[in-house]
Amino acid sequence: MSNSTPSDRGAERSVNRPGMNVRRGVCLVLAAAPGGGKTSVSRALLDSEPELALSISATTRPPRPGEVEGTHYFFRTQEQFDAMAAQGELLEHARFLGRSYGTPRAPVMAALQAGRDVLFDIEWQGHRQLKARMASDVVGIFLLPPSMAELERRLRGRATEAEEEIARRMEASREEMRHWDEFDHVLVNNDFAACVAEARAVLHAARTHRTRQPGLGALVESLLR
Repeated sequence: MSNSTPSDRGAERSVNRPGMNVRRGVCLVLAAAPGGGKTSVSRALLDSEPELALSISATTRPPRPGEVEGTHYFFRTQEQFDAMAAQGELLEHARFLGRSYGTPRAPVMAALQAGRDVLFDIEWQGHRQLKARMASDVVGIFLLPPSMAELERRLRGRATEAEEEIARRMEASREEMRHWDEFDHVLVNNDFAACVAEARAVLHAARTHRTRQPGLGALVESLLR
């Protein structure tokens, strides 16, 4: 989805520039049922927001054609993944459709400290763990399809998957959507352009939240002198 990790987007893209109020980066979580449009919305956000970088997940699933190690995912065996989790190297991890997924801790924390925003393309389990561990940094958006008929149409349009795989993904979608009310914001992905605009508005509002601007108090005091 993006060739950059949170730690390599470049200092020129950091919002923490000399003479400006320093802010902490945002963890923007984008979740959806399979076929809900999460990948497309994520790509649009990354293309339109230069200060936003994609968090690269570790996974135990095999690479798909065209996927590159360290660009799309960090591909690991189940044993390697379990060791990362046991050593506290993952901010969150979960199993989805029989595979393990998790977020490496170090690059995310470095990005937040530098004032860069990080986009998470994860499931509800990962969002719940992130909220539990770093609630003040996390802003969650859940994408809903306009109807189950449209969701099924999107899933069937992806590839020539067997009927049992379509049924498995539809059931996974229902399970995912049961957790919609754990997220700060919920968008119905009916009109793609409108959905992207709404997601950008959420990100822009999160950037200016007073709790994310630790130097704001000193700035205000200087203005009132």
